[in-house]
Amino acid sequence: MSHHLAASCDDYRRLAERRLPRFLFDYIDGGAGDEHTLAANSRDFQHVHLRQRVLCDVDNLDTRCALFGQPASMPLALAPLGMAGLYARRGEAQAARAAAAVGVPFSLSTVGICSLAEVQAASANKCWFQLYMLRDREAVQGLLQQALANGCDTLLFTVDLPVAGIRRRDIRNGMLDPGWRGKLAKASQLAQRPGWLLDVGILGKPHHFGSLTDQVADPNDLRAFKAWLDAQFDPCVTWDDIRWLRQQWPGKLVFKGILEPDDALQALDCGADGIVLSNHGGRQLDSVSSTVCQLPAVAEALDGRLPILLDGGIRSGADILKALALGAQGVMIGRPWAWALAAGGEAAVAQLLAGLQCELAVAMALCGVKGLVAIDGSLVGA
Repeated sequence: MSHHLAASCDDYRRLAERRLPRFLFDYIDGGAGDEHTLAANSRDFQHVHLRQRVLCDVDNLDTRCALFGQPASMPLALAPLGMAGLYARRGEAQAARAAAAVGVPFSLSTVGICSLAEVQAASANKCWFQLYMLRDREAVQGLLQQALANGCDTLLFTVDLPVAGIRRRDIRNGMLDPGWRGKLAKASQLAQRPGWLLDVGILGKPHHFGSLTDQVADPNDLRAFKAWLDAQFDPCVTWDDIRWLRQQWPGKLVFKGILEPDDALQALDCGADGIVLSNHGGRQLDSVSSTVCQLPAVAEALDGRLPILLDGGIRSGADILKALALGAQGVMIGRPWAWALAAGGEAAVAQLLAGLQCELAVAMALCGVKGLVAIDGSLVGA
């Protein structure tokens, strides 16, 4: 099937599975442990029921909004994804162009293949930048300055990765094995995807973490990058370090990885401009609650004092409407745009986004609302 015929996120996922080497597909598709939380993120949306309303004036329906001050065609942003530049040639730049064309924000990961400068040059819009707290605070300050120098004014700071979760698919497919068995497994998987090997593996170089090229001696050695990054994750980070970060960053600061109401209130106390309610796509601690189940309690605790973006499990426009009705101001999608990128590059990502916007508009119309301000808890029920 061509991406032109894709009609759902699952369609893009199937296309991505056919086109990516197994270890790359599993990296984006998999989760931690037995993947219970991964499954729950999308499954639990099915338990939220919308209320259909009839004979309402829904002419001139409008999905436009602003997300952290940035105009958007709908309440959705592309979440930061590590190594997205390996899903298609210069993948982050392609996705940023698609996001700008549709009118939604794009977020670049610290471990994106393309640099912030390359992504900004490709897009007509300012992108958001995602950062971890690293042991080397000078490196953190350097990345913050790099973001400011490239016109970025919104920082997504990931707070749920003091250590990496156990992702069993990455073990099984040899991705984490530096020895000959791992190399043989990856070589076999690459040989089964000659199209990817030529288009991305060869023509898509350089394959390094573009925003971190000054941190290792050989910027073309991904293993050296990974070793440096693994050593930089800081399990000692506390809220005091977050307050230090708030002093360093003059732009909007959004904490990504908040899941509990108490932590949301701590984020408010530390001067956050917003939170991303997230369990890292089910990739960190398995068996935590899905984000949609946590959303009502977090929204109640914050009581409108901070905007909330929900991340995890969004697979349709109806899911976006459910998240808004339960208290979010917007959503982020990760895997869906990665699948679309692998399936057909920039054009497929733009097609995916246009499809989600259309689905949101249809769901709003059939629920009897024609503007985002009219969306509230009355639209959902048991």
